[in-house]
Amino acid sequence: MQALAKGNYLARFAEAGADVLRAQELRWRAFRAARRPGAAGGRDADEFDRLCRHMLVEERQTGRLVAAARLLPLTSGCEIGRSYSARHYDLSALAAWPGRMVEMGRFCLDPACRDPDVIRILWGAVTRLVEAEGAGLLFGCTSFRGTDAGPYRDAFAMLGKHHRAPERWLPKVKAPRVVRFDRGFGDEIGGGPGRGPGHPAGDAGRAPMRCLPPLLKSYLAMGGWVGDHAVVDDDLGTLHVFTAVEISRIPPARARALRALAG
Repeated sequence: MQALAKGNYLARFAEAGADVLRAQELRWRAFRAARRPGAAGGRDADEFDRLCRHMLVEERQTGRLVAAARLLPLTSGCEIGRSYSARHYDLSALAAWPGRMVEMGRFCLDPACRDPDVIRILWGAVTRLVEAEGAGLLFGCTSFRGTDAGPYRDAFAMLGKHHRAPERWLPKVKAPRVVRFDRGFGDEIGGGPGRGPGHPAGDAGRAPMRCLPPLLKSYLAMGGWVGDHAVVDDDLGTLHVFTAVEISRIPPARARALRALAG
């Protein structure tokens, strides 16, 4: 895929190991640095990095890396077990998916970057890849910061009520610690301190959409759906929500907007 230039930014695939190292360093700042105040810089790396294609978004004038994601094309649902998401979810239902798929993971922004154009150009580049692959499903794990589900109580309830996956594709529980969207937050499966239903939800109680991660908001705007539980990831210090969008079901106006970004 050719690089995609829009305004102040350039989206491209990693071309060498040095590019992947830069992405891993950005991921460390985005996912891990806040949990290690005062620690020297590091890298977020795992065995999936060698399997995936790495997307970078850079400032055109300075070359500074401001966003990254990794993408894993799969020929059909029979390969779903190769995905990172399959570590956390029983995705046996999606093994019946008949066409090509792309998993998007480790989507992150430079914590110092607040320009919405960064997310737009990254989605334009992802759209190019999805169309080039002929993929019918884009999926991955979207992450809520922290492992305490209490602040996200109303957001999770909203997701479970309005955006739950079709029954035929619904992921099942696999991880040792999960939070079900249809249960009280004292009912965390697998132990842990959990907070009861009386715990104040703060901003989430007043506006559930406000606390959704930007990636998840993008999926939902495309008509995407989620699983029925969040996975507690103590390693990253996040709550993962399985998220997917069926390409053929993206609203026409949204599909046109994505193609315009990719053009």
